[in-house]
Amino acid sequence: MDENRFWNMIEDAWKICGGMTEIRQNLISGNASESDIESLNDARETVVQALKDMLSDLSQEDLLAFDRILERKLYDIDREDIHEFTDGSDDGFLYARGLIVAAGKGYYDAVNANPSIAISDLECEEMCYLSFHLYWDKYETPPPNSEISRESCSNLVAWPGLK
Repeated sequence: MDENRFWNMIEDAWKICGGMTEIRQNLISGNASESDIESLNDARETVVQALKDMLSDLSQEDLLAFDRILERKLYDIDREDIHEFTDGSDDGFLYARGLIVAAGKGYYDAVNANPSIAISDLECEEMCYLSFHLYWDKYETPPPNSEISRESCSNLVAWPGLK
């Protein structure tokens, strides 16, 4: 498991919903309409379930690697400047970051470079711990601890106001 495979699995999950390429491109360009957002919300559960089905087939090593990449992606966008454009609560911000990852590499990279295109109240709670919970269920133990956290405000370097 590497980052390319991680992002490819997410893209493959979107194919279940026809890819929604134009709608996700509207997110990237900052031109998502209310209808686009509603469509993404409607598709979210289907995409997450498709990804869960794919993850279920991974080896223990690959499932853990997927979880580590997901954790790192969530951590890297745990930033005050991104939070400014999303939900205000800690949980809401985590779930917003879950959607940023779940929407695919294009949107993730775009928000990472330009936080103002992040959309308030567009969330995907299920994505945040999908591989973590699947690992625990499958192997009857939580994944080993890592050096970072996916929780909001844990990336202290990116939260100058918390120092």
